[in-house]
Amino acid sequence: MSLPKFTRAFWVANVVELLERLAYYAVFIVITLYLSNIWGFSDIEAGLISGVFSASLYFLPTFVGAYADRIGFRRSIILAFSLLTLGYFGLGLLPTLLESAGLVSYGDTTVFSGLQESPLRWSIVPVMILIVVGGAFVKAVISGTVARETTSENRARGYAIFYMMVNIGAFTGKSVVDPLRKSLGDMGLVYLNYFAAAMTLLALIAVFFLYKSSQTQGEGKSLREIWRGLVKVFTNVRLIVLILIISGFWMIQSQMYATMPKYVIRLIGESASPGWYANVNPLVVFLLVNFITSLMAKKTALTSMTIGMAIIPLSALVMSLGHQLGSTPVLGMHPVALLMVIGIAMQALAECFISPRFLEYFSLQAPKGEEGLYLGFSHLHSFISYLFAFGLSGFLLDKYCPDPRLFDSAEAYAQATVNAHYIWYVFVGIGMISIVALLIYGWATKKNDRRKQAV
Repeated sequence: MSLPKFTRAFWVANVVELLERLAYYAVFIVITLYLSNIWGFSDIEAGLISGVFSASLYFLPTFVGAYADRIGFRRSIILAFSLLTLGYFGLGLLPTLLESAGLVSYGDTTVFSGLQESPLRWSIVPVMILIVVGGAFVKAVISGTVARETTSENRARGYAIFYMMVNIGAFTGKSVVDPLRKSLGDMGLVYLNYFAAAMTLLALIAVFFLYKSSQTQGEGKSLREIWRGLVKVFTNVRLIVLILIISGFWMIQSQMYATMPKYVIRLIGESASPGWYANVNPLVVFLLVNFITSLMAKKTALTSMTIGMAIIPLSALVMSLGHQLGSTPVLGMHPVALLMVIGIAMQALAECFISPRFLEYFSLQAPKGEEGLYLGFSHLHSFISYLFAFGLSGFLLDKYCPDPRLFDSAEAYAQATVNAHYIWYVFVGIGMISIVALLIYGWATKKNDRRKQAV
């Protein structure tokens, strides 16, 4: 399919999505490190804060998507990138201001002095709220734009391109993390936020001057019409059940951010490069998503998602194996790093089968003028998965792979982490439950559809 068949609004939306993902992943891949090393939060606290932050980012799109349908996508995207730029800039500026005020000292442990019990410790929350609201608009409106600017014939290809752009941004964003962290230490975690703010500012400028669409269905809707749409989508049992099942995939996928960075650094040492390991995911998706979408073009979206869901528990099992192989390098890599990379690549392969077709499935359910609402609602799976996955990660890390700074000797720490790989067994179980649930879901929906056709 030739590129000119997609509109300028489609391409502008995809380019700014790339920039937003670049900014987001540069910050998010090390969000738990940022909260622990810069702000002094414990593993459990950092996991819970990150979980609420990311879960809210995926809960709000349903509501802001409905509002975006009313005020128009262009205004919504401008608002989104304005909030994101302020939020990321604030995450970089706030620690600097507190340090200048003498309320924080950066040493080897990089923790705030005297703020552990102070309300000032939570001054990060309002800044994170700006990012949550801005990001929620982006999630609803950009994927909604793809729905509006494509037809039923080219929509699967449109979402494959969209997902490819997402992963180009993710790869690029993660690539800047390790060089900054290794060259500047924990202060690199602060400077990442300035980089993210620059990317979202660039996206804001691009939208302001280039984004224009003739697809304005739904603009000017009354609040009553918005409410009716919300009630309708929240009572769609078929969509809600599918969201709950797909949440199992994202609970495992989200461990790339919730667990993996601390896990590999604590088991391998500071030489570990979690940003580069995580980059395997967007690289594989970038290389394979269009091929797999074309390969599965004649298969239903549900069939494609089922194949992906069968791969995901195996990826968690592979990740568990590295710690059991000791520390002797394999193919020039620490076993924990090597098996983590292989597991992440398997997750990326699963993602190619699942995510574009999942978005396509939801877009085809959306009435004209309600694309923002439905595509916003489609992100509810990440709300569920991130809320539980990050909180669960904090407890699992605390139990099986705790902070080495809490131990007096290397021997004591080695004993405390002897069963660190048990963390991944939990997610193998979640993945197995999810694939069984999706198979039952597929059987039940087909049976129900045949019954309706027979009536």
